[in-house]
Amino acid sequence: MSKPNMSRLHNAIDLLGKLVAFDTTSKNSNLGLIHFVRDYLAEYGIESILIHDETGQKANLLATIGPKGVPGIALSGHTDVVPALETTWESPAFELTERDGKLYGRGAADMKGFSACALAMIPELVKRDLEIPFHLCLSYDEEVGCIGVGSMVDHLAAMDTPPRLAVIGEPTNMKVINGQKGKYSMRVGVTGTAGHSSFAPNHVNAIEYASRAINLIAEQAREFEENGPFDEDFTVPHSTMLTTTISGGTATNVTPEYCEFTFEIRHLPEHDAEAVIAGLQATIMDTLDAEMKAKADDTGFSFEKIFSYPGMGDCTDAEAFSYVSNIIPEISGKVSYGSEGGVFEKQGNIPSIICGPGSIRQAHKPNEFIEISQIEECLEFLDALTNQAIAA
Repeated sequence: MSKPNMSRLHNAIDLLGKLVAFDTTSKNSNLGLIHFVRDYLAEYGIESILIHDETGQKANLLATIGPKGVPGIALSGHTDVVPALETTWESPAFELTERDGKLYGRGAADMKGFSACALAMIPELVKRDLEIPFHLCLSYDEEVGCIGVGSMVDHLAAMDTPPRLAVIGEPTNMKVINGQKGKYSMRVGVTGTAGHSSFAPNHVNAIEYASRAINLIAEQAREFEENGPFDEDFTVPHSTMLTTTISGGTATNVTPEYCEFTFEIRHLPEHDAEAVIAGLQATIMDTLDAEMKAKADDTGFSFEKIFSYPGMGDCTDAEAFSYVSNIIPEISGKVSYGSEGGVFEKQGNIPSIICGPGSIRQAHKPNEFIEISQIEECLEFLDALTNQAIAA
């Protein structure tokens, strides 16, 4: 890979500063950033498609650079970031700050760094005689369950010639990741009956029944750990299941009338999470819920899906994968955290890999940063990818 020229690097850093300056915490609108990117692309004659959510306050952006009617490469990044507690930052979270070869700011690593690099390549891409197109894909609400990307993937899949490959630019230190786990998150409500705790046997204790359900979840987790299924390419080579939050009760002398807890399963790509959830739900309803209702009719369990996203399996399309493997031959395994790669693969039938600048260890924490050397390496990668698009 050839070294990026300094003007390209400076352009990427300048663009990263502009992207970081937009507070796109998931609870906020991302339209300011999206409109900035749309206007930036328009300066180079590139038309953007905006795909809004139901509120009209958030949008995906999809833009194609290069010829139509040819399968191309999608460069995918999410625009939202996790919250930043200003009091714990050494510099303003939404102001890019350079210190000791690092660029600090919320989203610098996760994952506006990749988006800035992709945008910095635009002035050169429009001048080159591309034989295959690049599709710039910027989504909303990835951090809260990969909610936004689905409508954009549907748009890509409906094209006469959908992308041949999607590169998901999550921070991997520019290592190639060829698989990720999926996630299924649930909220469970348990309704009992309240009363003075001195008459506890006369009431239905919501917390106690919740705890029995939580024990069933823990038993299922142990089953995964002991009997699989397994995929040794993952650091944690099996699906995991755990309770994540719980609340309930009103006072120390009142039998709890209500308890609520959440749990998740992070599952191997081919592990059917819905079947696992359905089996657990059936067991709870047939045993615990029935036992509660035998004591009081208006008691029992309720279940609500919070969100889910699919896992991403191995990229089995050798020709599509060669665009990346020709540049970075080594695969660095699979990850247990989530990305939009599974949505591209499962919903859009678009082969996907994860590869982007920065470290996941810097994500979701105060003083998030990306090393300038990672920006350089990403630009080298995108330049090499572009050269293949010319010679395709």
